[in-house]
This record gives sequence, structure tokens and C-alpha cells, in this order.
Amino acid sequence: MSPRPIRFYHRGQLVDAVAGAPTRTILDWLREDARCTGTKEGCNEGDCGACVVVVGELPEHADPASAVVRGLALKPVNACLQFVPTLHGKALFTIEDLRATNAGRLHPAQQAMVECHGSQCGFCTPGFVMSLWSTYERHQACGTRPTRQQLADDLSGNLCRCTGYRPILDAGQRMFDLPSMPLDTAPVIAALRGIDADTAFASGGFHAPHTLNALAALREQLPQARLLAGATDIGVWVNKQFKSLGDIIYIGDVDELKRIEARDGELHIGAGASLEAAWAALAKRHPTLTDMWLRFASPPIRHSGTMGGNVANGSPIGDSAPVLMALGAQIELRRGSQVRRMPLSGFYVGYMTNRLESGEFVQGIAVPDASSELHVRAYKISKRFDSDISAVGAGLAIELDGDIVKQARLVFGGMAAIVKHAVRAEAALIGRPWTQASVDAAKAALALDFTPLTDLRASAGYRLRVAQNLLQRFWLETRRVDPLSIQATSVWSVMPHVLASG
Repeated sequence: MSPRPIRFYHRGQLVDAVAGAPTRTILDWLREDARCTGTKEGCNEGDCGACVVVVGELPEHADPASAVVRGLALKPVNACLQFVPTLHGKALFTIEDLRATNAGRLHPAQQAMVECHGSQCGFCTPGFVMSLWSTYERHQACGTRPTRQQLADDLSGNLCRCTGYRPILDAGQRMFDLPSMPLDTAPVIAALRGIDADTAFASGGFHAPHTLNALAALREQLPQARLLAGATDIGVWVNKQFKSLGDIIYIGDVDELKRIEARDGELHIGAGASLEAAWAALAKRHPTLTDMWLRFASPPIRHSGTMGGNVANGSPIGDSAPVLMALGAQIELRRGSQVRRMPLSGFYVGYMTNRLESGEFVQGIAVPDASSELHVRAYKISKRFDSDISAVGAGLAIELDGDIVKQARLVFGGMAAIVKHAVRAEAALIGRPWTQASVDAAKAALALDFTPLTDLRASAGYRLRVAQNLLQRFWLETRRVDPLSIQATSVWSVMPHVLASG
């Protein structure tokens, strides 16, 4: 099959691009073909944010977490990880698009960076500005202003080696005081509607089906093909390990896989729903998961990557699996027209290996509705607070019957070759009162559940101590305390030990 041009909207017009290799990144196309060199290459693995761009889609095809701005769904992504063919039928906005064409006036995000002295060496500045632009458009569309903390969260995927975060946050607040310059979405929407993007796209070994049935048929036909969702892992394989992927099946155009809906006593998360959308849905049901949602990764990674991909990848330090397993989630697998389910806790069989059969793919994740007595927490311990890989991740849940532990699911990542339950620690709690004595027994049992490894992120001893301290923290946050018997020292005498290890 001769390569079919990839058609997308860029710099005010439709562009026909031939990617060459299907794994050519948007960053390389921008700098080498489009000669738009404002977008920078920093880490080339999605960590630094120097390459942040914004992708626009028609809302009916967009992920639920995309911000709909005057009829156009927008999301920030890392150009270094996204492959050019994934742009078909979409719009691409870069730093070159922000300056007004009428009088050359800077966009408020740019002008604010100038006024607040937010740029030092300047290498990271385009990425910061594009993240700020995404925030600006989102809040302008709904008539709100972000708090300083919300700005910090939105910029958590942008690193400044000159340590200029304060003036950049100042610029984020200042840009809303400047004359408004909203994106004119009308020509973009008109152009996108003129692209034949509803037809399954294929070019040079890159296949992009548009329906779930078509995906299932294609997967059976090409069982060895690489499934591609957000490319947040696969992009790194290509950039850093120079892997050849062979045939690629891209699931990002299958709208059915992006759905998140409550049905039959479950929250069903489609395998193609972004991490941002999936975590938002989980945190809405369990507000105690909000911190894990915000710390899972940067906004560009969460808008690109999918929870289905994170689970299917099966990394022992992936942050989704411990939480989902603590919630009792099941994974939904499909081959052809046949669908089967299993507990997520039974999906992994070894390091980066699972129970997927030939021609099968992850269709979704089902999280059961929780009782009012289910207490859930998620903890992430990493060297850097934002946008870092976990040394230890934990999803902890208990269901109480009065003061007695009726059910316990204690799940840890980073402690073994796979994410798994601490079965002995769980047994030490079930049927016993939720007290310090029970927690001490469970902490001791953790040493029998896990023999962690020492690596560049943490030593074995540190990991075990952290896991035990997280269990202690879980108890402190969920125990029932008689207000008349509260003693401040009962909490603070143990908190320094928790904080010292996490």
C-alpha cells in the first residue's frame, strides 16, 4: 500500500504530510519539515515539557478530559512522544500560532512572560507558554481564573533548569489581566469537518480503525502488531531504545473505547480513555484519590496516555494498577466478538507479562461501586514530588463493619516483579478491630509478603519501611477516634517516622 498523506490543520491551513516511518514524531516533523523550530527537544522522553504543543479535535471524537473551547476540544501533549500519523483529522497548535497576525501583538501568555521576567535561558519557554495557553483557553471559555495552585498543577510537566518558577507562575496570573485574545476556532472547526477523518486510516504499516468491531477484526488479523494508544511508553522505546515496532494498530480513533460510564453497578472505563479522564472519574467517586490523580504524571502525559495502556503495559511501578486492584477492579479482554473478564489482580503472571492471548486486547476496566464503609487511599513515594516514577506506590482499601475490618485490600507497586496484594498483611487485619495493634501485626506481615529489590530509586530496606509507614498513615487517616479521648501526641509521635520515609 502506498503511503497515504496524513491530513491535519496547522498554521491556518490543512496540511498533507507523509510521515515516512510511522513512528516519526510530531517534534521531528515540526522542526525538520515545517521549519517551526520554536518547539524544542529537551529530554525526548516526555519529562521536561520543552516540546509541549496543543492538539485540537472535534468534540465528538475527543477524549472526555479534553477542554472544549468554543466548539473545539483541546489538550496539551508532548510532541516528542506523539507520532505524526496520530494527527490525522486533528489540529496542531504550536508556539508559532500564538502571535496575533493583525498587528504582531503577543498573546497574553507571551506578554505576561515578558512583563514578569519568566524567561531566563529561554529553552524551556515555548513549552511553558503552550501549557499556559492551554490553561488560558480553558479558563477563558468558562469565564474563570485559575488559582496559583491550579497553575502549578497545570505546569507540573514543564521543567525550568534556571529555577524560574515563581515569575512563571506570576505570568500565569498576569495573563488574565491583559487584553483578551481568544482562539478563533471557527476556521479550525470548518477545516476539520472537511477532512475525511471518519474513514479508517492506514499508511505504511500504521492502521487506525474507527470502530470497536473493526479494531477487533484487525487485531485478529494482525495478532503480532503493536497496539498504540498514547505512546507515552512506546514513544520512549522508539526515541531511546531505537525499537522497530513493525505493524502498528492505533486505538486513538476508536470513540467507543474512550467512553467512561456508570452501568450495572460499575464504573466502566474504556481502554482508550485518557489517564486524565479516567483519574477524574475515579476521584469523583473517591475524592481521596485526587492527590494520586494530580501526581500520577504531568498533564501532557495524562492527556495522551490511557489507563488501559498503563494497565496492559503491566509495569511493577505503574501507579494505576495498585489503586484499581484495591478497588476490586476487573479487566475486560476481547478477541473477535468474544469478551471475557477477570480480576485485575489475576491478570499479571510475571514481570511485564500477563494473561492476554493471541489476538486479544484490553477493552476496558470495570470498577465496582463501593459501599459507604469502604475507605480508600492511594500513596505515591518518589524522589521528585511531581511527574516522577514511583519508588513505592500503594492502593489501600478497607471495609469496616463497625470497628471490625470486614475486608482489606492492600496492594503495592515497586515491591515485587508485579503489582500485587499483600495477602499476609490483609489476613492479619480481616476480622480484627481496626486498631494500632492490628496495624502493627499487618506491618510485620508485610516483611513476609515482599522481598523488594534495591535499584537506583530506592533500597530494599527503604521500600519495606516505606510500605509499613504507609500502612500506618492509612490507619491514622481512617481510624475512628472518640473526640473526648484525642491526644495530640498519639498522632504526631508517629508522623515524623511516616514523613521521614515518604
